[in-house]
Amino acid sequence: MVQSIVFALVAVLALGFAYFQFRKVYAHIRIGKDEDVSGPAGERWKNMLLVAFGQKKMFKRPIPAILHFMLYVAFVLTQIELIEIFIDGIFGVHRWFLGPLGGMYNFIISTIELLSILAFVATVIFLVRRNALFIPRFHKPEMQGWPKLDANLILIFELILLACIFTMNGTDVVLQDMDPDHYRATNFAVSGFLGPVVFGGMDASTLHVLERVGWWGHIIMVFVFLNYLPKSKHLHILLAFPNTYFARLKPRGEMINMPEVMNEVKSMMGLGDPNAPEPDMNAALPEFGADDVNEMSWIDVLGAYSCTECGRCTSVCPANITGKKLSPRKIVMNVRDRAEEMGDKIRSGNMEFAADKEAPLSRTNFDDGRTLWDYITREEIHACTTCNACVEACPILINPLEMINKMRRHEILTEASGPGDWMPLFNSIENQQRAWSVGSSRTAWTQDA
Repeated sequence: MVQSIVFALVAVLALGFAYFQFRKVYAHIRIGKDEDVSGPAGERWKNMLLVAFGQKKMFKRPIPAILHFMLYVAFVLTQIELIEIFIDGIFGVHRWFLGPLGGMYNFIISTIELLSILAFVATVIFLVRRNALFIPRFHKPEMQGWPKLDANLILIFELILLACIFTMNGTDVVLQDMDPDHYRATNFAVSGFLGPVVFGGMDASTLHVLERVGWWGHIIMVFVFLNYLPKSKHLHILLAFPNTYFARLKPRGEMINMPEVMNEVKSMMGLGDPNAPEPDMNAALPEFGADDVNEMSWIDVLGAYSCTECGRCTSVCPANITGKKLSPRKIVMNVRDRAEEMGDKIRSGNMEFAADKEAPLSRTNFDDGRTLWDYITREEIHACTTCNACVEACPILINPLEMINKMRRHEILTEASGPGDWMPLFNSIENQQRAWSVGSSRTAWTQDA
């Protein structure tokens, strides 16, 4: 009874704190502007099932894909054992599933143990890859400090969790011979051998303590992991599914149109609606593109929070490969960092950050004197060739190019700024509707026909 009460209190506190943190993440994602996500639901479900659930794009690099898949499958199936731990903890029973599942229970736990061994191998290899081998995409400037520590911490957590699972199962196998009425465990595939080798010869009281250490260690590591996720790149474990579902369905390379610009171009070319009302010359000029997170789409911010920081986008970026400052991964990470900063300030309620001091502080009434340009340099944005290599490479359909293009649009169209060698081109297109500035009319060639 005491253990059940303690378990319930720990579970409520851990789950409650996790809920609070995930609500913050959701609020940060909703800082972005609304975007229409209509479209064929079948295609969206296909994206989610193939790309997020089926890991389709991971297998373009087979070796890390297989290792990742081993961890992924072990993570999914281990939830069966986790559900049993919850039932045992709340009701004060031991291996409750053994009753209703019978002989099938041994098969399920044995499968989980075999997958856990594969997960252990994959985890060790991942640690070696990140810390002993020099794989360039893991050693870019944006991966120093917390990103590097974050990548290692989750792997260490995984090793601790696996040690707890095998401690719990291994001691159970030994204890069932001493007290079969309470410690019910069958001859599991790994623990059936490992348990007697490691724990054989220990007295019952020591085994009982170790079994409880393994049991509590398992569930506590799960709670730690759950509360760690919102602060980690490993949030992609959850967000990869909505991110692939809500990914834009337009053809790759097709830019999102801006109605204001399209209507202006149509008007210049005589293709506008003749019945359209005259524009209000006193109206405020529209803002084009985005210079901050609240001008990005919520889909862009969701992508930033879903980022795995794997660096596949940066490793195929021609600008980065040729030594330029642009790293698509860094752009995505910067959008997430700015969303965190903005969200925390909005939630603080400090009116110092309100653009209009008379109105409530919100995503549309916010000004802390900072923008995304405080995170991302113009040199990075200018280096992009819009080749879509980063978009193609992302294993969970994040679109760094969309974020880059929106910042470029703001710089060119709203700030009337940009690199010196770009501006003549834009001015010529705006004034003469052609790329090259020449003295004659664009239609002069038709007069001699």
